[in-house]
Amino acid sequence: LSYLSLLFFGTLCPRYIQPQNLTQNLTSVSEFFLLGLSDDPELQPLLCILFLSMYLVTVLGNLFIIQAVTSDSHLHTPMYFFLSNLSLVDIGFISSTVPNMIVNIQTHSRVISCEGCLTQMSIFILFRGMDCTLLTAMAYDRFVAICHPLHYTAIMNPCLCCSLVLVSFLVSLLESQVHNLIVLQLTCFKDVEISNFFCDPSLLLDLACSDTVTNNIVMYFVGTVFGFLPLSGIFFSYYKILSSILRIPSTGGKYKAFSTCGSHLAVVCLFYGTGLGVYLISAISQSPRKDVTASVVYTVVAPMLNPFIYSLRNRDIKRAMWKLFSKIISSLYLCHPFGVYKAEKCSKTNI
Repeated sequence: LSYLSLLFFGTLCPRYIQPQNLTQNLTSVSEFFLLGLSDDPELQPLLCILFLSMYLVTVLGNLFIIQAVTSDSHLHTPMYFFLSNLSLVDIGFISSTVPNMIVNIQTHSRVISCEGCLTQMSIFILFRGMDCTLLTAMAYDRFVAICHPLHYTAIMNPCLCCSLVLVSFLVSLLESQVHNLIVLQLTCFKDVEISNFFCDPSLLLDLACSDTVTNNIVMYFVGTVFGFLPLSGIFFSYYKILSSILRIPSTGGKYKAFSTCGSHLAVVCLFYGTGLGVYLISAISQSPRKDVTASVVYTVVAPMLNPFIYSLRNRDIKRAMWKLFSKIISSLYLCHPFGVYKAEKCSKTNI
């Protein structure tokens, strides 16, 4: 994405001004330096193992959800269609930052090229935006299911569901390229050390030596629009849902209706809560390490918890995942050389 931006706008990477002389010795910026998580050499192997484990748990958990939804015909509904897309987006979201961090820990290097920084920033913003918009689409799905149950099938048809996912991608792509364009407008940097473990557009603006008031206003305006509008859609949907649930006479009916929203509401609170926490900590705290810790919770812990939230709170997902897991175990058992059945039985089963 960043390479397309560079070709389209015809702009080279900004330049770095040496601190000794702010008017001379302009050299083209070719790389940045990431702060990382810790400077302690003894902690590096532990951090590598920890984040590799978290990354694998996130990827495998979301892949299990995707496979469970696709393999069970009872889950071929709009809600689970959005859930499988959200799981795919979560894999991309965590993959935009953690693999590069693990490589940096292993190679004892914190260098990232200018083009690599722009690419990482674009991919990160793209998947973050898709998280926001897909959560909004899922809230709309719950709104239609609870407030207009008789028209649910007609409204949430496959064409609309695919259109919502496509719009989510296009809107998020637009947001990422707007942030990319703002960064590409910078002419010089007063420093090349980014105080985080990945390229954050707001941190890049802080490193600019030129007046970035206009760019900051534009970036925060874009962030507010692309963040506030999806959140407003979620609030409006749940306002209507709550109003409909309160009109249900029986307590059991109220609980059954609201239980269908529990997992989604928990994921929304986790995603926006950790995101708001990162913003508040970066605004209040003067310690870069605290900012990095908050970013880890937002970019690593939140995507890792999403599969557990949906699998533990949703009986349909639990049943589908258990069937999938049992199928895998039985297949492995039949194909084992010491299994009960012979090899030709195993080959027939695989066919």
